[in-house]
Amino acid sequence: MKIRELGAEIGKLPTGAKNCITDVEGVHVGHVTLDYPLDDQGHEYACTGVTAILPHGGNLFREKVVAASYVLNGYGKTTGLVQLDELGVLESPIMLSNTFAVPAVTQGTLEWLFAENPEIGETTGTVNVVVGECNDGYLNSTRLFPVRPRHAREAIEKASTATVEEGAVGAGKGMVCFEHKGGIGSASRVVDGFTVGCLVLSNFGKKEEFRGFQYRGSVGRENEEECGNDRISSSTDGSIIIVLATDAPLSDRQLRRVAKRCGIGLARTGSHYSHSSGDIVIAFSTANKIPYFSNNMLMETMTQIREDHSIMNGLFMAAAEATEEAIVNSLAQAVTTKGRAGRVVKHMDLDVM
Repeated sequence: MKIRELGAEIGKLPTGAKNCITDVEGVHVGHVTLDYPLDDQGHEYACTGVTAILPHGGNLFREKVVAASYVLNGYGKTTGLVQLDELGVLESPIMLSNTFAVPAVTQGTLEWLFAENPEIGETTGTVNVVVGECNDGYLNSTRLFPVRPRHAREAIEKASTATVEEGAVGAGKGMVCFEHKGGIGSASRVVDGFTVGCLVLSNFGKKEEFRGFQYRGSVGRENEEECGNDRISSSTDGSIIIVLATDAPLSDRQLRRVAKRCGIGLARTGSHYSHSSGDIVIAFSTANKIPYFSNNMLMETMTQIREDHSIMNGLFMAAAEATEEAIVNSLAQAVTTKGRAGRVVKHMDLDVM
């Protein structure tokens, strides 16, 4: 259950009706979860998946949205962010998966976009696919490439505006956060009639770094007794991908300013952006759609919030609060998960006092 159902409240701003990224009208989210052995002995295991975030339900290539990214720490293997920041628009779903699945997910997303838009690469230019990743190699047999292009297409096709499924699902199936089960988390905030929604793929942190006293009285007491002094070892520090959506009319530069404040929410949970942690924010606004096909020399008129209006501070606060709560929800919603080599990652016992 979400952290609020356990009695904790994060921040001061009100949440949206579903308290997730799909509170932003038009945003769709879909998951494909892979959970099965890859050999007869069960030593190799598919414990991974794909998550797709669509800014709207129309044709994403023909109706682009304003977008930006912000890199807190650049230890990551994303695709598409260079062009996204150069042009300030998003023209594909935002796809999430594991590190070694980025090529397959990119291919599958391209195949879906090609089917939707036969003009791509023929009468138009190319298309910019955005893919983010975290390393789920502790539980998932990443070297065996269980994620295939078809899984990316399936995640996109499954995307809906329903309440987002969270925890050990989709791209979050094999992720570990603060040495407990992490994965997909989501939350939202409402500011002066505008909605800010956040979805995270959490895969970072050590037990002792988690600032859990803010949310409940004990940190996974039962699970720590079961695990003894066992620690989850990893060759890297982990990562997080933060996807921020809003219906507030913002320019790409303003979106980047808002995206920076996601780092505040991340830090509040206990992260210090470790050396080998890829901490990346991808943000978009659904307020204005930019058509691919137009003969006009001038851009269509777009409404934009004034920079010096107090609502900007509200949006900054919303980004920080929604990110923090989404991360904690990724822990609260996750379940104990088994993976390769007999490994088990326990859920965190968020016992709110």
